[in-house]
Amino acid sequence: MLAASSQPGRAPTEVRIAGPEGQLQAYLWRPEGEGPFPALVYNHGSEQDPMVGTRGGVGPFFVDNGFVVLFPHRRGAGQSEGTYWRQRVGQRRGIDEGSAVVDALVAENDDVVAAINWLRAQPYVEPRAISVAGCSFGGIETLLTAERRLGLASAVDFAGGAMAWAVNPALRERLRSAARAATVPVFFVQAENDFNTEPSVALSEAMRAAGKPHRVEIFPPFGSSHREGHGMFCMQGASVWGPAVLDFLKTRR
Repeated sequence: MLAASSQPGRAPTEVRIAGPEGQLQAYLWRPEGEGPFPALVYNHGSEQDPMVGTRGGVGPFFVDNGFVVLFPHRRGAGQSEGTYWRQRVGQRRGIDEGSAVVDALVAENDDVVAAINWLRAQPYVEPRAISVAGCSFGGIETLLTAERRLGLASAVDFAGGAMAWAVNPALRERLRSAARAATVPVFFVQAENDFNTEPSVALSEAMRAAGKPHRVEIFPPFGSSHREGHGMFCMQGASVWGPAVLDFLKTRR
């Protein structure tokens, strides 16, 4: 159910979505007008209290460029019901931690699908022009979504796996598998000073080898630290990545 918004198009509206483990909290940015508009489901990172849907420049940037944007909080994050991924991993005693993380991410992808289905049902959304994007853990979720046959237009993976690529071989293999199986074009986006740019290079190469449409761009350093080149680049770097991402999204609607 939608809550009233006093600033249509300039402030998010909180919504609730039925997910596999209960109600999911989400934030909706919507342009003024009846639409139908192209739309984007944007996935947050590993944090338990996501802020990307209510702070930073992602929502304003896309809504100002004519997109509906939905920021779902996956199970256990924010006020969403269900088990948070760290707790889920902690319950998997005797299982390799890297594999447990992968299993948790794969399970949470059903929450992303629930958000896509909810968005597609809204009368102001063009159902054939829905894309998926996300940063860090959200970039991983984006690539996992891209391999599913959901009728999406495209996917934008911001820094998916940048912090875990070097230490989690199970994740590397799972993401390579998702890249090879992708059903939509994927744009891999990172800043040069991110923790590790190898995921974008390796995964775009996996898509190239599989004959899948893709794009990759490593932008100049953003800020002065790895952390700024990672999450801050996603949340505040639209002036840098925005034109390329918009071009990618609009040519695949």
